[in-house]
This record gives sequence, structure tokens and C-alpha cells, in this order.
Amino acid sequence: MSIRIEKSGVLSTIQDLGRTGFRRFGINLNGAMDKTAVRLINILLGNDDVEAVLEMHFPAPVLRFEEPATVALGGADFGATLDDEPIENWRPVSIRQNQTLKFTRKVFGNRLYLAVKGNFAINEWLGSRSTNLAANIGGFDGRSLTKGDRLFFKQRTNGKRQPTNYKLSKNLIPHYSSHPTVRVVAGVEFERLTALSERDFFKRDFAINQNSNRMGFRLTGEPLYLIDKIELASSAVDFGTVQLLPDGQMIILMADHQTSGGYPRIAHVVSMDLPILAQLGAADKINFQIVSTAKAERLLLEFEKNLNLLRIGVNSKYAFDG
Repeated sequence: MSIRIEKSGVLSTIQDLGRTGFRRFGINLNGAMDKTAVRLINILLGNDDVEAVLEMHFPAPVLRFEEPATVALGGADFGATLDDEPIENWRPVSIRQNQTLKFTRKVFGNRLYLAVKGNFAINEWLGSRSTNLAANIGGFDGRSLTKGDRLFFKQRTNGKRQPTNYKLSKNLIPHYSSHPTVRVVAGVEFERLTALSERDFFKRDFAINQNSNRMGFRLTGEPLYLIDKIELASSAVDFGTVQLLPDGQMIILMADHQTSGGYPRIAHVVSMDLPILAQLGAADKINFQIVSTAKAERLLLEFEKNLNLLRIGVNSKYAFDG
């Protein structure tokens, strides 16, 4: 039947890969912060990688399974236990009826994802099941989950044995860290920085400010300055756009970012490093490394190739074991 929320967590929402095609109407993308984790655990279960998952923060909710299911966890490590027995991320896990999934401690990372074989039964809004918290729409009634809520399954396993004797290769898991080097490509206004600020951008560490959320990560560090004051018309921005604020500090736009902005766009985080960025929290630090657009594209194409190989391998396993 469902998963029942036995105890509320901090900001547990339904997310997928986001709501595309509507930014011209001012409707933002939303979706999971760590989209790579979502894709990986869905593929591990034989789901389409665009399917909805549960995004959790710590303290995470307590989940009771009201019928058998096969699930996978990915992203952050919150010390998951099934009936008090530890279970791993990045592998399928079979769960029996009335078993309870808890998260006991924050080992690393800030956002954990749970996918279920057969997917969650969540209605779409504008082609996506992601939660838009600002508009109170999408996902689970447009809000975070609370005690007593039930997440129903789109398809039941009907007791059929599911293969679980495999796990994800470490080569596909993002290189999560609390102090990563994040690769960026130069933004349109990057060359307007002073020479000293250009140097500081790449040589200094910047901390994630506690005033950060799914809309954007505010950074604290050495202030950066432009050669001259400029007034910019609002222009399109994206997940990973690095903007320079009037006080010389930066903000990196995240999953719930606005569709346009007027602050200078000095850089853009490459797609491959967005999941690393998404797992950071207050007081974590980052530094930046510039790469060419061609290099960023090669990194993404190589990852997509590896995802396709994973998809083929998992589908073959289900066909053989099923």
C-alpha cells in the first residue's frame, strides 16, 4: 500500500529532475538538489531516471513500510538502519512488510534520497512531480512530509523476488567532500573583475553561509570587486550560476533558483560538479577551478556514457534474474 511517515524529518519533499520548459513564464525548475544521486538510484532499481524520489535532510524522518518494497538510498550518508540493522547506500535493499527505516546519525552530506522500485504514485504538475514550496504545488500537496502522511506506490512488487545482490561502482559515485574544488566555466561578467579579485576567486577558500537554502548558497570570503560599477538588465540564470552581490560576496544559485537575475554572472559550476556542491552545508568550504566549456562538455558526455552502461547492466540483470 504505502510508506507511512512515523516521525517527521526536517524538510522531506518529493523531487525529481525538475520542471523544464516553463521558465519563460517565470516558473522555476525545482527538482532535486543532487540530481546525479537521483538518477543513479533510480537506474539501480530499473526505474526511469526521471522518476520521483524522496529528498531528506537531517534529522530525517522515520519510515514504516506497509507492504514489501525494494528501495535504494543515495547522496548523503545518514546512518540508515532497517529494524535497527545497518544498510548501505547505492545498492538495492529488499524491505518486508512493517519494517521500519530510520536514520541514526549524519556521517556526511546534507541531502539523502530514497527511490522505490515501481515508483511513487505522485501526480504531475506541468510535467514534473517536484515540489514547488514557494507556490505550494507539486510533489506531495506542495509541501514537506509530516507525521501520518502516506506515500503510495505506483506499482506493487506482489512478493516477486527482486535482484539485490549488486551495488553501484565507486567510479560513478560523485566525489563528495566537505571542502571540494568545484570546477566552473567563466561567466559573461567574469572579465569585469579586477585582476586582484580574479586571483582571489581561484586562490581563496569560500565558506557556505548559514543563510543558504534550496534557492541559493551564499558564500563568505574575501570580497570581490568589479573594475567599474555597472547596471545590468535581468538575464537568464541557471542552477550553478555564480553571481556577485553588491557587498562583494557571492551566491551560487541552486535548485529552486529564480528564472532571471540582474547581478553579474561571474561563473557557472559545471554540471558534473553540481552534485558535489549540492551536498554541502553551513560552514563547509569550497574553492574554484576554471575549465573550458569543451572540457565541461567532455566530462558530461563521459558520465552519460557510463550511465548508459549502468542502465544496460541493471536491465540485463533484471531480465536474467526475473
